[in-house]
Parts: sequence; C-alpha cells; structure tokens
Amino acid sequence: MHWLQKFQGICMLWGTQMSCRTVHFHTKQLASLQWGHQEVPAKFNFASDVMDYWAGMEKAGNRPLDPALWWVSGDGDEVRWNFSQLSELSQQVANVLSGACGLQRGDRVAVVLPRVPEWWLVTLGCMRAGLVFMPGTIQLKAKDILYRLQVSKARAIVAGDEVAQAVDTVAPDCPSLKTKILVSEKSQDGWLEFKTLLQGASTTHHCVETGSQEAAAIYFTSGTTGLPKMAEHSHASLGIKAKMDAGLWTGLQASDLVWTISDTGWILNILSSFLEPWTSGACIFIHLLPKFDPVVILKVLSSYPINNLVGAPIVYRMLVQQDLSSYKFPHLQNCFSGGETLLPDTLKNWKSQTGLDIREFYGQTETGLTCRVSKTMKVKPGCLGTAIPHYDVQVIDDKGHVLPPGAEGDLGIRIKPIKPIGIFSGYVDNLEKTAANIRGDFWLTGDRAIKDQDGYFQFMGRADEIINSSGYRIGPAEVENALMEHPAVVETAVISSPDPIRGEVVKAFVVLAPQFLSYDPGQLTKKLQQHVKSVTAPYKYPRKIEFVLDLPKTVSGKIQRKKLQDKEWKRSGPARAQ
Repeated sequence: MHWLQKFQGICMLWGTQMSCRTVHFHTKQLASLQWGHQEVPAKFNFASDVMDYWAGMEKAGNRPLDPALWWVSGDGDEVRWNFSQLSELSQQVANVLSGACGLQRGDRVAVVLPRVPEWWLVTLGCMRAGLVFMPGTIQLKAKDILYRLQVSKARAIVAGDEVAQAVDTVAPDCPSLKTKILVSEKSQDGWLEFKTLLQGASTTHHCVETGSQEAAAIYFTSGTTGLPKMAEHSHASLGIKAKMDAGLWTGLQASDLVWTISDTGWILNILSSFLEPWTSGACIFIHLLPKFDPVVILKVLSSYPINNLVGAPIVYRMLVQQDLSSYKFPHLQNCFSGGETLLPDTLKNWKSQTGLDIREFYGQTETGLTCRVSKTMKVKPGCLGTAIPHYDVQVIDDKGHVLPPGAEGDLGIRIKPIKPIGIFSGYVDNLEKTAANIRGDFWLTGDRAIKDQDGYFQFMGRADEIINSSGYRIGPAEVENALMEHPAVVETAVISSPDPIRGEVVKAFVVLAPQFLSYDPGQLTKKLQQHVKSVTAPYKYPRKIEFVLDLPKTVSGKIQRKKLQDKEWKRSGPARAQ
C-alpha cells in the first residue's frame, strides 16, 4: 500500500467555500476572457480558485465525493483522492515548503519526480505558497541538473531516488540550493523526508494571493544553438488559460476520467493531466508506467473506466502494432494526440480497429494549447485543427504579413497590440531570445504550416533545427556538446533523420580523431551512444551515427546542418520542410 494512501486515512475531509470574488470570476467574468478582451482578475491562484472551489462544492453537498486523482502503481498500490482531500493535502505541502523548509514567495523549486501522486501534490503546494515550480524529467543526468539549478538559482529541489545521487554530486556547486526534499520510502543523508514533513504539517494554510501575471512555473526548452532556455509562465497563462480552454479541446465533464500518458517534465502533463481536467471537475487517472509498455496500456484501458486518452502519436503507433482484437475498451470514447505529427496511417488503423477517431491538438511550451480538433469538429488527416477562439493564429511570410489560404509560411500567433492570455511571460534573463521570436505583430512558433479554406492548419515541418522525436524536443547543440566531450570526437553535427516509428530520430555526423580511425565502427557507435546517455538525458542520444572525414561549412567556418539534413531526408524519405 502506498504510504500516502495510509496517511489519507487519518486526514479529515476539508474544503473552503469560494469567496465572492472567486464566484464572480467563475460565473461571470469567464465569458469575457476572449482574445482582445483581457479582462482578468488582478489576483488568481489555481489552488484556491479552482481546487478549493470544487472542495467547497463537495463540502456543501453539491458534488459527490468522487475521486479527482486516481493513481495506480501497476503492482497493486492505488491512491484515490477527491478534491477535498487534494485541497487539504496540498495545504499541508504548502506549509512544508513555506514553513519547515523556509521558502519565500517567488523562490524557485525544481521538481524532478516520476508519475507519482506527490508530483501533483508538490505542484499544487507550490502554487498555494506562491513558489515557482520547475518540472524536470527523471531522465536528467548530473550535468543537466547542475545547469538547471545554477541558471535558475533554485532554492530547493524535490526529487526521488532516480536522481538523488546525481543531485548530491552537483549540489556543492549550487550555492543557491538550500533545501533537498526526498520523495522515497527510504531516507538519505542531507535530504529532508517528504513523508515525515507532510505528516507533521498543519492542514490549514492561507493561500498566497498571487497576482495573475506573477510567475508560477518555469519550463526548460531546448534550443538550436545553445543550452536550454527558461520559459516562464504566469498564474494567468496557465490557470486562467485553462479556464478559457475548458470545453474547447477535450470537452471534459465532471464525470469524466482522463488518462494522459506524458512525462511529468513536459508541459503537456500539466495541461492535460492537471489544469484542464481539474478546471472541468474531471478525474485524472495516472499510471506509474515506469517503462513504456503498449501491452500494459491496453490492459489498463480494458480494466479501468477511462473514457478519455491523451498521448503523443508514438503511443498510438505502438498500440496499433498490437493485436487489438484481443482487447475491449468499453469506456473509451475520446482519443487526443499532440506533440508531433500524427501520421494518417496511424489515424486510419486506430479508427478501423477501435472505431474511434484520434483528434489532434497543437501547442508548445511557450504558448500552451494553440490549435485543436475538438469533439464537434471534422477530423482531417494530417491537420492540426483550427485555432482556439482567443488566439489569432495565422500563416505569415518573412516580413510578418498574413498569407492567404493554401500558401505555406511560418506559423504565428498575434501578440500585438494585445498579447493574449496563455502566451508565456518570456525567456528568463534573455530578452534577446524572446525578441528574436517576434516578427511584426506575431509570435513565431518555429513551425511551417498551410492554412486551408476551413481554417485548419497543416503542419509542414520545423522552421528551425529542433528535432522532434516521439514528442521529445531535442536541441542539436545539446547532443553535439555531449559528443564533443568524448576523446574520439573532433567535430560533429547533429540533425534529424526520418524514422517510421518515432517520426524522426537524432542522427550525428562525426569526424573522428586520428587515433580512433582504426576502431570498429559498430563498437565505436555503441560507445558514443552510451557516452551521450551517461552525460545527458538518455532520450537525446543519437540513434544513428555516421562517421565522415569532414563536415560542410560556410565561408565563415559555421557547420551547415541544413545541407546535411536536406541530403538526409532526400535519400531517406520525404523532404522535411525548412
């Protein structure tokens, strides 16, 4: 039995009625939250304005005590919490963070946890305490963690056994880091035990009245030419945006159970496995899923009353390769996919075997949900759907002018004269990078697209060199830096290469040092791949490596990745739009 399940047995149900200000926002002000109508409350906090609202409804008897979070380990452990329990537990977490740990409003907290209930509690607790949470995947290595802790000046980190040792190796070089909180069944020197802290914390916490534009979260994004950037989101761009999007995407109802298969480090997780469902009063289903296994996913869909499934296209591509005739999904009604291109064949095969459509959505870390194919819209294979109502999304030319339907160009979101709610606050401490993504009145998403007469967008490819493999966005510079640390590598260029399962994968062209030219290519490839896995998040490793004598360069000596990539896609598959 999960320890939190035991602990919840001694917790009293608690909820607070919403204030008049919050009720007014919930019932009236929401209608005016449209693009161009920036009427938002000066204060907003998802924990108090959404979670405590539903807890209050339960307390008043106006909502059944159904679970709002349903977690299973796959080994028999299970946690089911309603909104009242989530409200109380997250207040305890807020007291732990601001009390026992001494964190102050605005402090940054790195959260590196797998799909365990504590991730949701810690995130809610940070919101309540006015702390800025920074999610990270458990695949991060010591070097990745060092960079994130140093550049963010994080005051605390909440982590599990998966990365605790890596954190300890870099912590001495992180002067801002004052607190390490361990989510584990065992103790470790130098770490505070989350379980012990929570059990001793008060169940009453006065939620910080955070400003709508106050920082709520920082996500690290991959770049084409350097280290990851810090994308900052406010309480408005996350929480109020979720209120605006409710019903426009998944169309969730309070009786729904939604399962999002996503890493906790990605923004998709908080959008579709936190903000959107709980705004709608729906229940979030979570499976620990320590290893991606399509058979486990199919068994879970057959065994639990999950009626909404959200996942990257690779999830569906892997599922249709199984014998679906052996499974029945009596409750599944809606399937959604985003993060990368959904191939028409995947959509067709899934439909023919399950009778269900896969509805695409599109967005990015900086913009949140941008386009979607809702349940009331026609599915067009290869299309991302239409823009959500409060975003003015257009295809533009290189001067920022809107192009007519049928013309290919850069996908942009209008941010002038008024920046719509949902667009992030900017790259932290990097005004130049933020400004570089603005062309005329538009924020550039970095993608190429065509808009048809019905307003549907067709994704044509990346405008930059970001590699999108199975929904993981990988900057070539990060992989190149990792490879260059190996003595065998003199020079390298990393690009994308087409792949029938993952869409595209990381490929590295490597110029070897003279003393390694006699090595067996196969063995050396494995050594370099293992090296990358050891120094950075494993999902970034090059699945393909080609050894070359030299790399194409400009007259100024810059490596021409585009020339390599164009050649790669021409010989291996359909051209990747640039």
